[in-house]
Amino acid sequence: MSKQFDVIVIGGGPGGYIAAIRAAQLGFNVACIDEWKNAKGGPALGGTCTNVGCIPSKALLQSSEHFEQAGHHFADHGINVSGLSLDVAKMVARKDTVVKQNNDGIVYLFKKNKVTFFHGRGSFVAAKDGLYEIKVAGTAEETISGKHVIIATGSNARALPGTPFDEANILSNDGALRIAAVPKKLGLIGSGVIGLEMGSVWRRLGAEVTVLEGLPTFLGAVDQQIAKEAHKAFFKQGLKIELGVTVGEIKSGKNGVSVAYTNAKGEAVSLDVDKLIISIGRVANTIGLAADVVGLALDERGAIVVDGDCQTNLPNVWAVGDVVRGPMLAHKAEEEGVAVAERIAGQHGHVNFNTIPWVIYTNPEIAWVGQTEEQLKAEGRAYKAGTFPFMANGRARALGDTTGMVKMLADAVTDEILGVHIVGPMASELIAECVVAMEFRASSEDIARICHAHPSLSEATKEAALAVDKRTLNF
Repeated sequence: MSKQFDVIVIGGGPGGYIAAIRAAQLGFNVACIDEWKNAKGGPALGGTCTNVGCIPSKALLQSSEHFEQAGHHFADHGINVSGLSLDVAKMVARKDTVVKQNNDGIVYLFKKNKVTFFHGRGSFVAAKDGLYEIKVAGTAEETISGKHVIIATGSNARALPGTPFDEANILSNDGALRIAAVPKKLGLIGSGVIGLEMGSVWRRLGAEVTVLEGLPTFLGAVDQQIAKEAHKAFFKQGLKIELGVTVGEIKSGKNGVSVAYTNAKGEAVSLDVDKLIISIGRVANTIGLAADVVGLALDERGAIVVDGDCQTNLPNVWAVGDVVRGPMLAHKAEEEGVAVAERIAGQHGHVNFNTIPWVIYTNPEIAWVGQTEEQLKAEGRAYKAGTFPFMANGRARALGDTTGMVKMLADAVTDEILGVHIVGPMASELIAECVVAMEFRASSEDIARICHAHPSLSEATKEAALAVDKRTLNF
């Protein structure tokens, strides 16, 4: 007789482990299956986000930012640094420590909430008598069964056709986080979140970085006024970004990687680099799930088909996060995981796709929520816009970081906030106020009338709200 659970979660990333914890809090007997391994072969809960994504990239970004500040900006504060040197191995070791702390934290949370953990790959075996049998293929193979199954198996890096990742010269996000020494020349294909963040890390540490982007516009999903401001900042930093390119043959050898491409002018160009990071998106991970065994429906991209409540075509089988439609963001996965656990309990789980924030952790940071000005124009909606530059913000001046602005978009008639877009210091933290405001359908006037601490970066948000009505006070 197999072990039986009320809820089985396949995948221990942000969507999976959060779903398991919330289901346990609601009184269910919960199991979570996850196959990630640490260097010693033990469990490494947290999925891509914790192991080779959000967490380690932010650790390296922080370390590289310290190095950049010490080498180029401390002198502005009267702090003189001599003999500055870089220990990449120690930097990477610190990153690994941060990852392990997060891994261990999830193990603790499972114990605290009485979630049973199985280390291995979970796959469907059968569905009968109202239960789903799931095989766990790990060190030892066993089968468990459950009434409800939540699939949270995440996504994998998308490779260029004919150019597989070798994680030595041609790198995914995984290999990009394990580069052992600063490459003299680093190439990136794709100027999305991962590409820009990893490019920023190694550029700060001394690499000559070239980004090749196929689209004709920089950061096409971002409000273009904000994207142009970010592009100027990156260019000033020395990050070379080529737009509108068509990538051709890629050759990898003992001396590095050669990329043949056609630039926006139609000219044939060759780029020779020591390392090449490919960051062209991600694909849903349903490998090894045995979806066909139980008739689980997948779409043409291999993602699991779900309705608005994350319910699949099978009764009591749910799916959340990167493996379903919607933005591939850790916090989106978490919200879906909570919502599904609550729906299983008969509650009304809630996820508002219109107020999911986006963040790119470069310097300057880029963050946004809601619609862009381009989207509002395309749908013919009447709107008002207000902007406020950080160069006019007292706290930003004190920080010595005045790049960027806050931009607020509001309905021309009702004044409801439709979108907020930020490029500048701590944009990742400033966007939270705007998400809250939009969840409560606040107006720009509401933000403009709220007292913000002085001096603080958040005053730029208040001033942008004032600018919607053309009454900024400090610019």
